[in-house]
Amino acid sequence: MSRYLFDNADSQAQERFSVLEARYDHWSRTALENTGVGPGWRCLEVGGGGGSLGRWLGERVGPGGEVVVTDLDPRWAVRRKLPAQVRLLAHDITRDPLPGDGFDLVHARLVLLHLPERLRVLERLVGALRPGGWLVLEEFDCGWTPVLAAPEDEAGVLFERVHTALLRALEMVGAEPSWGRQVVGAMMRAGLEGVTAKTYAETWAGGGEGIRLHRANIEQAAERTGEVEARVGATRIGETWFGDSELRRFLELLDDPAFVVNSYPMVSAWGRLGGADGPDRVRGADAVGV
Repeated sequence: MSRYLFDNADSQAQERFSVLEARYDHWSRTALENTGVGPGWRCLEVGGGGGSLGRWLGERVGPGGEVVVTDLDPRWAVRRKLPAQVRLLAHDITRDPLPGDGFDLVHARLVLLHLPERLRVLERLVGALRPGGWLVLEEFDCGWTPVLAAPEDEAGVLFERVHTALLRALEMVGAEPSWGRQVVGAMMRAGLEGVTAKTYAETWAGGGEGIRLHRANIEQAAERTGEVEARVGATRIGETWFGDSELRRFLELLDDPAFVVNSYPMVSAWGRLGGADGPDRVRGADAVGV
């Protein structure tokens, strides 16, 4: 099994990127706008996924700017029409040389959560900034997804049981599902100044767009962790076995409008590297009042 539970090569990746773009891109764009990103900026987008934010950044920086979008497997971003100033790279942020330095802005969404080396990668991202440059990290706090409404009590219990198994499966491959609540402190310890964060969440009802993320996650986790061992009439997620009828009922809940859960809270944090080398290099500082 890959060290990354949600591999881009799997069929569920396209659905995951579609949901993330639809439900979270507007929030990510707001977080990025807080840095003042604009014409002429050099930007690094790590873990670009489907490429939607890389395209948006390319439009913001214009022909005089540059956006480097990286991903372990950029197959989905390749399908998107990107501005000429956006460069797409297959790249492993944990071990490959950085694709440049002196960036005005470095952004990563839902990347470090999955990496056992997240603190070392955070240091690398800070090292890619120019003096006065901005780092924006956006991460889920997967530990707070309460069931808000359910057709029966047993439905809430089943959701919690399956979702807990998913989080444990993530931990088995080195992910940190609660990384979102840790990211502000980690950025401060990495030496960034004026670290600020905001959190976004919404309700996800059965049959809606957002809750499809749970379907993609559970189906992919079941496939990948079930590669090692098979059992008739049961499916394994992480270390937990579920009867086929249990998983069928779980998937039915995701289509039931009477079932409502809180979305994954997205913690968006941004901070600056000190030592700006002149007023023309402190672009964006006034935008957030630091």
